[in-house]
Amino acid sequence: MSSRPVPTYLVLNRFDDEFGEYHRYVDRDSCRLVYLTRDYGLTVLDTEHALETVVVPDLELETVLPLAKELSERHGGFDGVVGISEWDLLTVAQLRQELDVPGWRPEFVNRFRDKPRMKELVSAAGLRAPRFLELDATSTAEEVLREVGLPVIIKPRSGAASQGVTRADDPERLAAVLAGVDPIGYECEEFIDGDVLHVDGVRRDSRFHFVSASAYVNNCLEFTEGTPLGSALLDAGTERDEVIAFAGACLDALDLADGPFHLELFRTAAGELVFLEVGLRPGGAEVGFIHRDLFGVNLFAESFRAALGLPPFHSPEEFTSAPGGGWVSIPEPRPLPSRVVSRTPLVGVISEVYAEVLPKVGAILDGTGGYEQIGGRFRLRGAGHDEVRRAVLEVMARYRLVAEPAEQPGAPT
Repeated sequence: MSSRPVPTYLVLNRFDDEFGEYHRYVDRDSCRLVYLTRDYGLTVLDTEHALETVVVPDLELETVLPLAKELSERHGGFDGVVGISEWDLLTVAQLRQELDVPGWRPEFVNRFRDKPRMKELVSAAGLRAPRFLELDATSTAEEVLREVGLPVIIKPRSGAASQGVTRADDPERLAAVLAGVDPIGYECEEFIDGDVLHVDGVRRDSRFHFVSASAYVNNCLEFTEGTPLGSALLDAGTERDEVIAFAGACLDALDLADGPFHLELFRTAAGELVFLEVGLRPGGAEVGFIHRDLFGVNLFAESFRAALGLPPFHSPEEFTSAPGGGWVSIPEPRPLPSRVVSRTPLVGVISEVYAEVLPKVGAILDGTGGYEQIGGRFRLRGAGHDEVRRAVLEVMARYRLVAEPAEQPGAPT
């Protein structure tokens, strides 16, 4: 760790939007920033005032570690290393360890990356989590049926955005899925029948610095299969209080004192709350944008500063209240790849829609867009949960995206 009066921080960047403008999260004279970035992220970085900027082909540990060591030696060491993306959390923790820099270590970060580990800790605290089974080379469908039952969810241990997640409803499907994956990197867990909710915010001193609670419309797994995904903030009241209290207990079990979180949980028909999973970062899709717009909280700025041990970006008194809000994500059109022929703007058509991000006509969508380069993105505000949820469903019903297979122009789908 450096003894300089002005600290130097190493930043790993894979963002190309406003949330990658890290220079806005600190006073320019208070520190020096060194960037390791993908080329597409250069446009949002303040390279003019950066101590150094290095473009890398990827942000894998084997790529960035030798560069980080060179940069550390050249600039007299780092006082912190930060990367906000889900995909960089473990790499950043490993860099901190290798460079002897303070901050979250791999063991801690792994609680928020490894799904069996997070469920172990939550369950050990007496909170309900799905039954699960860690897979290995000897795992069989019979063992999964015995330990977990059907239906069952098969997912990567450290995945995100429902990538690689599959549901099996019968033994034949289960056996087929298990035969097609590397069991070392997967787990099976109990299917929970219920609504899926998410709780987003930042903790400071083991308390909520900011927190919100929302209910999904459809779910993330269905989005990967081609179904639109939406979300609507919960209204103030008993249900919201119970959901937030449950999330807080889960975060206590994971020992998150200072840092961001995006926590998902189930609410069954009987009203039982069941932990699903949690990330040590802001939520994806439009979560960051609607929180900025409706509450005046920059979850990425708060995450950046918490990861470096800096005071909060804003105090709770500066946050505003929002009566209702939400968002809709339209998946990339099938078959893939597809070329966008036309789409129907909804700003000014549906009153609750206040912002939209639509693909350009002629754009090629190839299935790699995640929650950003997709069939359409909408942000909504309204009088409360019910009104916003109704508007979310209206967006899903009224939006029209016409596309054609990229290899076969002229055949709209």
